[in-house]
Amino acid sequence: MSSNISLVALCMFCLIMIHGVSSAINYGEALTKSLLFYEAQRSGKLPSNQRVQWRGDSGLRDGTGSRIDLAGGYYDAGDNVKFGFPMAFTITMLSWSAVEFGSQLEAKKELSNALDAIKWGTDYLIKAHPEPNMFYGQVGDGESDHACWQRPEDMTTDRSAYKIDEEHPGSDLAAETAAALAAASIAFSSSNPEYSSQLLTHSKQLFDFARNHLGLYQNSINGAGAFYASSGYEDELLWAAAWLHRATDDKTYLDYVGGSGNSGGARTVFAWDDKFVGVQVLAAKLVLEGKVEESGSWSGYKSQAEQFICNCIQKGNGNFKKTPGGLLWFLPWNNLQYTTTASFIASVYSTYLDAKKASIACPGGAVQPSDLIAFVQTQVDYILGANPKELSYMVGFGSNYPQQPHHRGASIVSIKEDPTPVSCKGGYDLWFNKNSPNPNVLEGAIVGGPDENDEYSDSRSNFQLAEPTTTTPAPLVGVLAHLA
Repeated sequence: MSSNISLVALCMFCLIMIHGVSSAINYGEALTKSLLFYEAQRSGKLPSNQRVQWRGDSGLRDGTGSRIDLAGGYYDAGDNVKFGFPMAFTITMLSWSAVEFGSQLEAKKELSNALDAIKWGTDYLIKAHPEPNMFYGQVGDGESDHACWQRPEDMTTDRSAYKIDEEHPGSDLAAETAAALAAASIAFSSSNPEYSSQLLTHSKQLFDFARNHLGLYQNSINGAGAFYASSGYEDELLWAAAWLHRATDDKTYLDYVGGSGNSGGARTVFAWDDKFVGVQVLAAKLVLEGKVEESGSWSGYKSQAEQFICNCIQKGNGNFKKTPGGLLWFLPWNNLQYTTTASFIASVYSTYLDAKKASIACPGGAVQPSDLIAFVQTQVDYILGANPKELSYMVGFGSNYPQQPHHRGASIVSIKEDPTPVSCKGGYDLWFNKNSPNPNVLEGAIVGGPDENDEYSDSRSNFQLAEPTTTTPAPLVGVLAHLA
């Protein structure tokens, strides 16, 4: 009898060990680090409360050639260009994280840091919008920037500013920025109502600009197409309208979303170039809350949102691919940006369902809110180290993480430690080709992630897998707050 009891105890211990992996992951610490990453990506004059100390002021003269002050904003990845399209999406997702999970962020004492991260972006977006029908969508040239390996503090590359206007439209860029500012206006509505109102004014103007002057932004900002080409602007226009409706409760925006002949259909990703899943989820929220009838286009939005979620959790008719280790795998370039957005969608939808005591009828069976969170946890845990490589793909988190993320500033000694200027080509010889850990730990950055076979090579030359972007951790801010 005693031996049986011992065996039962041992089996219970094994189960605890197996299932205790996720409970050992400190989501609160990961949340803190994810917001630190945005401080490392800052362009402009750094504030007195800057926590990432290895960075210095940079890009202070941005915009001067166009007689406008465009200092500020974010470098989008491991380079030193300010690309407005992904920057705006980053701000939209940081804002959505704060809007949905603000109380959880507050509980972890990270709400003020999240709002600071948003405001660093929105202050810049406001500057970049000097007239109702004009918006500066890029500072720096991708080609010349990528030919150099320099700290942002040392940049010698071209810092030209590129804009859209009535003659050179960019509906996708203007509408995504409108979405970002509308979402941010909700995030700031209680703590800074005056700023919230300012954001909303700019958002409305940008939406009107986008709607009344149709065109793809890369046809106006030619260099952007090689790096962040947009595949269309219908999704951004709907996305902006959905956020403006949520911010204002103005029926005009609701009718715009409801009257669209294109609700997106079944989508395979939610990302900086494809916002349809976001629109579908915001529309589904209105259906669940009884604010619109579950018929016509509204019914389509909701069923398509749920189809995406069913495919994520492997209970759909077109389940998304997973790696052998269990990670959702969408595309070979920076796959984790799609995993984090999918995790956010599942997290936020679980809260919508929970509020209405509802579930999803997937082809593979009923899915409860708790099922969605259990799924999200598997994805987040994988990113944070519970994977075949036992490697945390968040830099600075855990004991084993990438040492050589593809990132100029992190890979070169801090200007505060050695102020000797690093030349354009000299940076490659001295730092890029040096096979050793980056001298600065880019805390909270999430690299592109492993390939479809869970493989990852920790080399800064492997930009497809090793380069972090601002779009990747933005949705994870909300997810981590929810899990923590």
